[in-house]
Amino acid sequence: MFDSNSKDRKREVFIVAEISANHGRSLKRAVTLIKKAKASGADAVKFQTYTADTITIDNNRRCFKIKHPKWGGQTLYQLYKRAYTPWSWFKRLKGVADDLDMVFFSTAFDRTAVDFLEELDVPMHKIASFELVDLDLIEYTAKTGKPLIMSTGMATLKEVEEAVTAARRAGAKDITLLKCVSSYPASPEEMNLRTIPHMKKKFSCSVGLSDHTLGIGASILAASLGADMVEKHFTLSRKFETPDSFFSIEPHELKSLVENIRIAEKAIGKVGYCITKAESKNRIFRRSLFVTKDVKKGEVFTEQNVRSIRPGQGLPPKFLKHVLGKKAKRRISRGTPLTLDFLKR
Repeated sequence: MFDSNSKDRKREVFIVAEISANHGRSLKRAVTLIKKAKASGADAVKFQTYTADTITIDNNRRCFKIKHPKWGGQTLYQLYKRAYTPWSWFKRLKGVADDLDMVFFSTAFDRTAVDFLEELDVPMHKIASFELVDLDLIEYTAKTGKPLIMSTGMATLKEVEEAVTAARRAGAKDITLLKCVSSYPASPEEMNLRTIPHMKKKFSCSVGLSDHTLGIGASILAASLGADMVEKHFTLSRKFETPDSFFSIEPHELKSLVENIRIAEKAIGKVGYCITKAESKNRIFRRSLFVTKDVKKGEVFTEQNVRSIRPGQGLPPKFLKHVLGKKAKRRISRGTPLTLDFLKR
């Protein structure tokens, strides 16, 4: 299970496959998504817990109508009616994840969802970007005492501060903030991932990324910038159209994402200018000073008979100026590594 405070975590980045509406209202597909997420190497699967009635109301006023290339032409109520995950599925879905040793959790969109998820004994809770301003919901969720993850899309710094303060005031001890751009899909130019280390320092908590860009590049970069968690929408195939499929990644992409983040974790390492074990074997092939033309005893060393070449068995190249103009102590054949012993004092 993800514990941002643990010093014994084997992995630095906790990778979450966000299934959201990509089950297409099929329980069988939802189960398959969990299994595919596991096979791809994800640590967790996440769903969303709401109904159309718990997240909005059925109303045709202009303010309830959506303007979006993919979601437009319907009201919020109509969209959420299509996209929600039936609550009757959750026990089965959590059981599948548990059997696969995957973390199962969900985004709660109101108090009834928090209560429902608590009955399932989920290990953590998530607050979506659009609910970050609902401080009452944040406090209610924080009172469970479980790790709390909050997406920060659309939020100003002050709004993030207010959300974190509300969560801590209500008892949250383990908070993870997710850098997020709440546009679908999000543009790489708008990601500003340098915010991740700044958020860590500012709020003294774990920080990750909820990535809505197309592809996996932003998520991998986030890992290199210190992200503790990466969340990415996941579908079996973008050809199967659901409300979220057009900005979701497929199993082969999730597998690549996991593999590349694991490589990034190893590559980050620590600050150091030491010679690695592998490098030490190759130092012999560095440049050094060699006699590149037969030299007679007493002959002067010049740029015509001494050069800096590979391998590294002669004097370091920095000694070239010291060598030039000196005389040879004895005869030296071409291809001999130059040492100070060859120089007449």
